[in-house]
Amino acid sequence: MQEDEIKSYALKKQLLYLRDSRGNGTSMITLILPPRDQIPKALKMLVDEYGTASNIKSRVNRLSVLSAITSAQHKLRTFKSVPPNGLAIFVGTVMDNNKEKKISVAMEPLKPINTSVYMCDSRFHTESLVEQFKENETFGFIVMDGNETVFATLNSNVKKILHTLSVSLPKKHGRGGQSSVRFARLRIEKRNHYVKKVAEIANSLFTSEEGYILAGTADFKNQLFESAILLKNIKDRVIRVVDTNYGGENGLNQAIELAQDSLTMCRYLKERKVLQEFFKNLENDMVVYGQKNTLRLLDEQAVTKLIVYENIEGTVDDQLVIDWLLENYKQYNAELSIVSDKSTEGEQFKEGFGGIGGILKYKCYEDDGYESVESDEIF
Repeated sequence: MQEDEIKSYALKKQLLYLRDSRGNGTSMITLILPPRDQIPKALKMLVDEYGTASNIKSRVNRLSVLSAITSAQHKLRTFKSVPPNGLAIFVGTVMDNNKEKKISVAMEPLKPINTSVYMCDSRFHTESLVEQFKENETFGFIVMDGNETVFATLNSNVKKILHTLSVSLPKKHGRGGQSSVRFARLRIEKRNHYVKKVAEIANSLFTSEEGYILAGTADFKNQLFESAILLKNIKDRVIRVVDTNYGGENGLNQAIELAQDSLTMCRYLKERKVLQEFFKNLENDMVVYGQKNTLRLLDEQAVTKLIVYENIEGTVDDQLVIDWLLENYKQYNAELSIVSDKSTEGEQFKEGFGGIGGILKYKCYEDDGYESVESDEIF
């Protein structure tokens, strides 16, 4: 996984925990500031809220709310300005395994947040922040026919046309003779130039989209995919090549509809690729699995790629395994991949390998503490 993907996963995991947390009273504070808001303005608002809370009749509730507001003020003062995407602060006391746990968290949202929120009640209000993750994946579309090419992106249900390239290609020549040969050669040259131009524009428009769909009528889309001009970074992320009945924006709409299943499966395709690499290396005794052995070899820096199931159970140093790995994996010079159990490979990895394993830099044998797996446990 890329570094930004891991940060995104960790942020989402933290938000989901906050979303599901509950307190006994009404002293859980949610403070969300949009990017251009001012820290002094927010601090003044908290001073006003402190004054209002001082009038709460219930002594226990009053002290609890005042304590939470004070914690929010302290957390807010650690920032000189609001980060580019905004600022979210969550403070209060929650119940965790029937025990009280104090929460004091500040985070920058995944994307710029437009709303300003201050709430003090029995839960944290994370809805607007969690919603951002539903729109996180952007896909690129290139729709070609003999008249034009449309370059577009799709983010959630938001379609954005980036550029349209119009072209006038010569039609097929019906007459014979030398002029027919020259015309056919000219026609091929024009088509090749068109494909080259489309590839160049695609290279300049697209950078880090999750995946790409090549679509359109005739054979243009296939020629584009085979073009030496189209960047490898784009080719490697082509999810699907789609035949459409139209070109232009109508063709784009049809391509989006036809590619829906592929777009949904994009994350799982990436997961399957990681796990297939794990199983391939298993045949050569170049993997480790199970929490104990994986963490031991990770500590020895023998693991090059660490793989962990997103809902794995177990703890390390009183932390959940997944949380500990998110905080510490970098110091062991290993790449981290987090997988689900939505694919066949993911389910197999969870059930047969304990949901944690790694691809090794070198072989480790059983007498070195490497734990084997019986075949009937795997398949």
